[in-house]
Amino acid sequence: MIMQYPTTRNTINLEQANILTHMSCPGEQYVMRLHAPQIAEDAKPGCFVHIRCDESLPMRRPMSLMRAEAQEGWIEILYKAHGEGTKLLSMKRPGDTLSILGPIGVSFKLTGHHKRPLLIGGGVGIPPMVYLAKHINDVHKKCNPFMIAGSEIPFPFNQTPSTIIVPGIPEGVIATMPLMEDWGIACRLTSLQGYPGCYDGYVTDLARHWLNALEENTLKEVEILSCGPTVMLEAVARLSYEFGIPCQVSLEEYMACAVGGCAGCTVEVTSEYGKSMKRVCVDGPVFEAKNVFPQ
Repeated sequence: MIMQYPTTRNTINLEQANILTHMSCPGEQYVMRLHAPQIAEDAKPGCFVHIRCDESLPMRRPMSLMRAEAQEGWIEILYKAHGEGTKLLSMKRPGDTLSILGPIGVSFKLTGHHKRPLLIGGGVGIPPMVYLAKHINDVHKKCNPFMIAGSEIPFPFNQTPSTIIVPGIPEGVIATMPLMEDWGIACRLTSLQGYPGCYDGYVTDLARHWLNALEENTLKEVEILSCGPTVMLEAVARLSYEFGIPCQVSLEEYMACAVGGCAGCTVEVTSEYGKSMKRVCVDGPVFEAKNVFPQ
């Protein structure tokens, strides 16, 4: 069943989605694929869905989209079971049905003008970067994305040595995501936990290595697109100011309705018109970094 609710920005679909696959990963993380054809058709990188985890819980949970295949009609999410709702969600099985609202939110703005997108994801901010990387690879053929992903808990995938050479990356930093390698997209992983092949430091530290290795003309082709914890996003924003390159950030925030009605997820945003409060769910989650983290 599909119902549609118009908003001032787009149409949000309500679908009864069947679980196609549900895979357990290290660190109490899960990858769930759902048959949700209308959401898959309307989805864009940076959008999210609002899922009812169980019939016993009226409050939904926001989940970033990690993948969406319009032709096959499915979407994929990656989540960590850490609260009542997500723990109930982790017990669902293929064939079960979930009520889902989506896609919701403002997506990343891509024109193809910046031919070297730098994608930086941290923790639960990794899934939107996976979706974005695939989208760039498929749609913006002339772009050459590079993804950096960091985690302080086990990565929800088996790390594999990359065969894609990335200038400026320290020797021995070769761990990548299998999906990125399959898609031919350069990617490197960071962590302070000593995982083999990963950079021992923060995502911004590794990004600085890469940016420092670029020539001035090449640096002008870079734009940063990032999702992760607020403290990480602020550090990413500062990095973009340091190198004088544009930056978009996708904010993480607690949400109740997720459709703009309750205004419980507002953040202060600065623009040329001054300061204002914006709702992360429908005015975001993607914002220009300079508007959220002023220089």
